Amino acid sequence: MGVLGAMAKHLDALIGPGIMLLFPLYASIRAIESPSTLDDQQWLTYWVIYSFITLFELTFWRVLAWIPLWGYVKLLFCLWLVLPIFNGAAYIYENIVREYIKIGRYVNPNYPENQKKVLQMMTLDSRKSVERYIDRYGPDAFERVVKAAEREARKH
Repeated sequence: MGVLGAMAKHLDALIGPGIMLLFPLYASIRAIESPSTLDDQQWLTYWVIYSFITLFELTFWRVLAWIPLWGYVKLLFCLWLVLPIFNGAAYIYENIVREYIKIGRYVNPNYPENQKKVLQMMTLDSRKSVERYIDRYGPDAFERVVKAAEREARKH
């Protein structure tokens, strides 16, 4: 098999750093620079999950050394976490983390679902200001502001 066999055997070590570190680093910098906070959730969540994976590996490295496919499983999982088509990190946040950590995230149930999601991503102070804005001008005014921000974010 020669070179191709060696490359296939060490595929996780060859492309892993690019998928697990370089691309998320680049995407995180872009998220910081973008005016939208929606992409921040994806990348902050990715780094939290990646940190847990790293801690798991450091703790159980002796056991993982005996599992020959561990590197490939980790690579596939990180691909699912980072690829925009899947947004796995955001999925885990929405469906697992948010279910168990609801500290300080109460949002008025009368708001439309899309507005609740935006409000839940804000800091408590920001959310209070936006809720006052909604109470004063109505949910339609807030919807227009959100749509304008999304259009502006797509331009950049």
